[in-house]
Amino acid sequence: MNETISNRDGASTSLWMATADAPVFAPLDADAHARVVIVGAGIAGLTTAWRLARAGIDVVVLEEHDLHGGQTARTTGHLCDALDDRYYDLEHLHGEHGARLAAHSHGVAVDTIEHICQEERIACGFQRCDGFLVRGEGDGDADVLDREFEAARRAGLQVERMAAPPGAMRRFGPALRFPRQARFHALEYTAGLARAIAQLGGRIHTHSRVVDVDGGANAGATLGNGARVQAEHVVVATNVPFNDRLAIHTKQAAYRTYVVALRLDPGSVPDALLWDTLDPYHYVRIAHARNGTWLLVGGEDRKTGQDDAPLVHYEVLESWAREHFPMALDLGYRWSGQVLETIDGLGFLGRNPGFAHNVYVATGDSGNGLTHGTIAGLIVADLIVDGESPWRALYAPNRRTLRAADTYLKENLNFVPYYGDWVSAGEIEGLDLLQAGEGAVLRRGLHKIAAFRDDGGELHLHTATCPHLGCVVHFNEAERSWDCPCHGSRFDARDGSRLNGPAMHGLAAVDVPVQAPETAHDRPSVRM
Repeated sequence: MNETISNRDGASTSLWMATADAPVFAPLDADAHARVVIVGAGIAGLTTAWRLARAGIDVVVLEEHDLHGGQTARTTGHLCDALDDRYYDLEHLHGEHGARLAAHSHGVAVDTIEHICQEERIACGFQRCDGFLVRGEGDGDADVLDREFEAARRAGLQVERMAAPPGAMRRFGPALRFPRQARFHALEYTAGLARAIAQLGGRIHTHSRVVDVDGGANAGATLGNGARVQAEHVVVATNVPFNDRLAIHTKQAAYRTYVVALRLDPGSVPDALLWDTLDPYHYVRIAHARNGTWLLVGGEDRKTGQDDAPLVHYEVLESWAREHFPMALDLGYRWSGQVLETIDGLGFLGRNPGFAHNVYVATGDSGNGLTHGTIAGLIVADLIVDGESPWRALYAPNRRTLRAADTYLKENLNFVPYYGDWVSAGEIEGLDLLQAGEGAVLRRGLHKIAAFRDDGGELHLHTATCPHLGCVVHFNEAERSWDCPCHGSRFDARDGSRLNGPAMHGLAAVDVPVQAPETAHDRPSVRM
């Protein structure tokens, strides 16, 4: 039995969400035991579970919402060892040996996905393809491709210079070609992975919200309904760890990345990946889904909660896509996803600092969440089974990268001005000014209220205080969510439920007498 994937992360729908079915698993409503309990059923959690189940280890996976409703559903499906962070930067931060390990681990991650697809017969459109790095128009760094070529070669990659990519991508000019990259349908892959785990004896429970985890001798995960899974090891693979208040979150920052999908005639654009060197940069791939061929163009990343006009980024991306790919047809989908950028370009994968040795974490995708999530599964499973991993130190969550100190300070000072929202006036004077589909923060005495009026005119009021560290949330008109500008927690605008951590729970509802405006239904809202 399958179910349609819900938009748990926001109002938009990705191409993957529209063209994949998720297997259904029952919620957990009674105590259970397992050797390993995994919180989160994205690519990191499911890869970890698959490897453990293959080793004969009893594993339970707990997912708060639908099986594939998280950030794996909002990727563009790039599978690369050509990473978002330049190899010359990784070399500076981690040394030449560290850069080589990073290249090797991401290459192994792509190989692992290919192997799992073959072994478990997962039909997800996995296909090897070339990746091309090109200079962005207006990038003043004239030798960026030369420096990246040399650094990538030192990292062990078989990269080559080209006068231009092929076909319709030729207009981008000089490029670096990275062979044997790949692309796939992310949700068809994780759906197949989940079915394989179940066939191997693993237990998966959806709609099972974990509110607390413990390590040590009494390790386990406690659900909101009171049920508890007792285990020897606990893995928190929730994109953003909810069990960690500060240690991890000061070393990574949440960004929203935006994507548009335009229909294509098959064969009109080479089946390849492409990235430019701008900041924020653009990324391109071709997707083949059950409803046709699509040009996916993403980028325009902005820090979560600090973006006043997110809908504009869709327009900018579509304009860029049509300028560079005039053969693109109608716009079919647009969506955004949460990206966790670490201060040194690599994920935090392994034992969770500040917890007992048997609690593990997977976070910090740094724009390469699919391979980072797969690496997490390799590292964590190795640590549980063997006690060691060849990549343990490189991805250790407790690592300190002194050469990233400037980035650390920049990211941790960035949100300080947003605490000033507490002394500012509200965005609107009264609730009667709020139209259908709009959200705004208003002041009521010493309190800030997050007010949202849905398309039917119904008003939804919650405290505007993020329960993580007390920042005032901002309305995200693209996803109909309340986003925190400090550490990226996000909440549903209708019911206040948590969409992304690090907050451990949602926004509290408030009761304020209001009178709905007569014009509540007059203005249509954008739905994509």
